[in-house]
Amino acid sequence: MTSQQAVSTPDLSTLSLSQTFSPAVFTYLKSIASHEHPLPASQLQELQTFISTANHDTLSQSPSHEPPQSPPHKRENHTTDSRFSLKDLLEYMTSPEGDAMMPFVDTDLSYPISNYFINSSHNTYLTGNQLYSESSTDAYTNVLLRGCRCIEIDVWDGDEKASSVDSEEKGEEKKHRFWPHFPRSLSPRRGKPSSEKDHTVAQSSSGAETLSLPTPWQSASTAARAEPRVLHGYTLTKEVSFREVCVAVREAAFINSELPVIVSLEVHAGKEQQEIMVEIIEQTWKGMLVGPPADECEQLPSPGELRRKILIKVKYVAPEKVNKKAAMKAARPSMGRRKSSLSSSSDSDNQGSVDAKKAKKSSIIESLSALGVYTRSYHFKDLSAPESTVPCHVFSLSEKKFMDVHESHGPTLFSHNRNYLMRAFPAGTRVTSSNLDPAVFWRKGVQIVALNWQKFDAGVMLNEGMFAGSGGWVLKPRGYRGQSRGQHSGVSDESQADAIAHQTLSLSIEFLAGQDLPLPIGDHKQASFSPYVKCELHVEKPEERSGAIIEGGGRSTNGEYKCQTKTIRGTGPDFGGERVNFLDVAGVAAELSFVSMLGKCPRLTGVLILRFKIQDDEIGKDDLAAWACIRLDRLKEGYRFVRLLDANGDVSQGMLLVRISKSLF
Repeated sequence: MTSQQAVSTPDLSTLSLSQTFSPAVFTYLKSIASHEHPLPASQLQELQTFISTANHDTLSQSPSHEPPQSPPHKRENHTTDSRFSLKDLLEYMTSPEGDAMMPFVDTDLSYPISNYFINSSHNTYLTGNQLYSESSTDAYTNVLLRGCRCIEIDVWDGDEKASSVDSEEKGEEKKHRFWPHFPRSLSPRRGKPSSEKDHTVAQSSSGAETLSLPTPWQSASTAARAEPRVLHGYTLTKEVSFREVCVAVREAAFINSELPVIVSLEVHAGKEQQEIMVEIIEQTWKGMLVGPPADECEQLPSPGELRRKILIKVKYVAPEKVNKKAAMKAARPSMGRRKSSLSSSSDSDNQGSVDAKKAKKSSIIESLSALGVYTRSYHFKDLSAPESTVPCHVFSLSEKKFMDVHESHGPTLFSHNRNYLMRAFPAGTRVTSSNLDPAVFWRKGVQIVALNWQKFDAGVMLNEGMFAGSGGWVLKPRGYRGQSRGQHSGVSDESQADAIAHQTLSLSIEFLAGQDLPLPIGDHKQASFSPYVKCELHVEKPEERSGAIIEGGGRSTNGEYKCQTKTIRGTGPDFGGERVNFLDVAGVAAELSFVSMLGKCPRLTGVLILRFKIQDDEIGKDDLAAWACIRLDRLKEGYRFVRLLDANGDVSQGMLLVRISKSLF
């Protein structure tokens, strides 16, 4: 029997469907339809439901008013009737029902925003590495269309429209952009921004004053004035206009998702340029910005209430008119300040801290700070500081700082993140735009885990597994959530280990065949393509729950459990039913675990990730060809197609036919 023949004489529609599959894939599908490889009972029932629905839809669309005829064989008892045609199976397998990943179930959007994981980007403007790549508005368009809901903008002073008298000063500023060659300069925060220079009138060597130009923000013409720019400071990265970035965000923010977008501003610009920032933001995002609440923010809104809205995350500065008593009230909201064992400060110490903060002059102007309504950025000191219970505060921690807090105060860190927003971001030393392991941070309850989308590594693949089809906001597991509406209580001491049930997993994946597998980037020779599939299971380490030191410090690494198939030549390989098994894996939480087929992936347990990675077997380092990453609770059993993304993260025509068996107990 050839690959184009069906189990019985095929009709034209069956023949047409069969031609969409490679010979190897179609051979296996025929064997399933002939019951040589029977469907599991649960999938058989799913298929019968699909057939009944398809028949009903066909009859309801028919113009005939005659009573519908009975189908050739009964469909009533789906649990016992195993009969179906090859055409039925082909239609089912080419529909979303045949995919290995379940569709995303619409999430409940009524909880406060601190109860969600948010799809997030770090240094969004960059197109490549952190040292000398381009900055582009296209980078914002790309991530927003792909579901990102938290973007970052680093803002610096624009170049002044000055005469040659300023050329020497500009040359000195450009020299500072070579600082990354020195180790201490790898941080984008290092050094004093050019905006803090004294913009006084330049003097000639004879002492005579030259004419000075107006300061940029005073110019009536946007064409004649300097405007803020976006770049990675003190590096050789190319800049882009802040205004152009804002326009790009406006145009792309709500095309593929109506859920709110958080804009994280890292402001290095001087006060004059901040005035221009406020002007641009209010003009460009008019109607999209979140207005201030009627009263002081005492609880966070839900994402459902913020549809098609932009939230600004920016450093908080208390208004000048706020007196000391009001400032203390804002620092101690009705949610209540907890009495933590971490705190060694008395109330008078806390009073002194607030007074000192109030006395310190901020570099952020009040009008810019006021744009941060529900996402006010506070400098992190410790989890017992008064601002740690302000409902709308956001702490931003680098991966290293986060690990330090995990090791010293792990349970309190987790409890904080049940009720309040936290952002984690890659270390400044990741100059190649590599990524941390986001699963480690999600398991600690961090809502905003910012990743370098410029590089498709294990971190970005896991991120795809978490947010695929979600619109960018995923409700946390029940034990990871904080207060619901109307509840006002202090932060609990419930730990990560107690928050969610951990189970033992047994997972088996049988690889049958593939088709239309993408080639590695730059490779155009199908004849020499020799792919294999690498699977990795990423599970939570016990140290994550106990607060002990985590091996690797949250860096994105290979999974603890990994297997791979043998190498088969061609883009439509027949794997012959080769099986990979992950048996009796303890400590798994399906909602925070992932399966990926493809290559390397971070670890988990309590959150499981399996990655599928297709690589080209060559001498030396194997090239990535395609991949998929699926959250464990969305991985379906039975005969399924795993849809593959290419090495650039784009949807491809490639897919794998597999049989999946899993049990959690």
